[in-house]
Amino acid sequence: MRNIKRAFWGMLALVSVLWVFAEPQVFQPASFLALRGTMVQYSGIIAMAAMSVAMILALRPRWPEPWFGGLDKMYRLHKWLGIAALVVSVVHWLWSQGPKWATGWGWLEPRVRGARPVPENPVEQFFMTLRGSAEGLGEWAFYAAVLLIALALIKRFPYRPFYKTHRLLAVAYLVLVFHSVVLTSFSYWTSPVGVGMALLLAAGTYAALVVLLRRVGAARQVQGEIASLQYYPGVRALEAEIEVPRGWPGHKPGQFAFATSDTSEGAHPYTIASGWNEKDPRITFVTKALGDHTSRLREKLHVGQEVKIEGPYGCFTFDNGQPRQIWIGGGIGITPFIAGMKHITLERHANPNQPRPPVIDLFHTTTEYDETAIAKLQADAEAADIRLHVLVDARDGLLTGERIRAAVPEWREASIWFCGPAGFGEALRQDFAAQGLPVTERFHQELFAMR
Repeated sequence: MRNIKRAFWGMLALVSVLWVFAEPQVFQPASFLALRGTMVQYSGIIAMAAMSVAMILALRPRWPEPWFGGLDKMYRLHKWLGIAALVVSVVHWLWSQGPKWATGWGWLEPRVRGARPVPENPVEQFFMTLRGSAEGLGEWAFYAAVLLIALALIKRFPYRPFYKTHRLLAVAYLVLVFHSVVLTSFSYWTSPVGVGMALLLAAGTYAALVVLLRRVGAARQVQGEIASLQYYPGVRALEAEIEVPRGWPGHKPGQFAFATSDTSEGAHPYTIASGWNEKDPRITFVTKALGDHTSRLREKLHVGQEVKIEGPYGCFTFDNGQPRQIWIGGGIGITPFIAGMKHITLERHANPNQPRPPVIDLFHTTTEYDETAIAKLQADAEAADIRLHVLVDARDGLLTGERIRAAVPEWREASIWFCGPAGFGEALRQDFAAQGLPVTERFHQELFAMR
């Protein structure tokens, strides 16, 4: 989270500083209308910078993952940038339209416009001929972007229409690029802020085209086939084992992948619940019926069905050098830990003389219970030599930091890995921070929310 905040505020601060160098008179405006002009420029640049970086992150680039801590963290930044673009775009629109309304209401004197001087630069002359189109198209693109971003932020808006409509943001973005290039103060383009914006707009345009052509992550996609399916009625979870005979680069425990079983539904992210064995190239996903899509998977999937897999992604890989680890899986958040246990078992069989892995306690807390699923979980824990604690809420009460510390006396030397409900994870994080654990370095939480 720390690097997400640094990237978010750092980007906004950098663009702002560069803009001030290009527009130093902002601190001494000659009039209200002069201030309005500079604020329209500033808010437009900030909004387009935020939207451009968000568009680039939509390509799911692999190279920033280690610094951000995984694609799940990058999607959180993508969301923050979308919200920032939404808010600043509204401010930009108000600066643009507000004085016109105030003039109509009699609050401001009508502005007497003279003829615009004809610029000497032929490019600037050409841009002037496009101003009317850029203003009109930009206004409609703004309305569309506001609606589409708002729909993306409404969790109750179903995933399928979200998947289809969210891609239209790329169209709105391309129109807004045209709007920005034409209407941005021409003098900016030879300044650092102009060079920076040109690079962002070019990269964002490329990203928008990739999104529209449905080529996001295409180089990281392989075709798999469902080898087996098992349903656990007690926890309403479906386990799908997928054979990926060609192209899959392998994965680390705790990583996730995007799976597409229905092109009309699009790709959904799922944590991988299996270790990687090149001699038996299979990937296991465990999904719980939590939404409209996952509730239908049991009826829609069948053995032999082709599934497109993209990845792997994520840095929730249990690798931080601590000799003691505490794993906490809430509900379906147990899946990365299943992969972790299977990985340890595979490594132990393949390399019996390797150094002993960290001592691990795994806490699995759940509101539902399935005897078969728990039996498999216990077998995986025994094979990996991991101490398993299963807590059913109605039977055992809620899991707290105090209960964890009582069960693991060496908790001060441990790193904690949490996957589950975000509120539960934040409560545990604060609890351990209050007890003196350096949570910034040793409390790892997967932010598995992609919208």
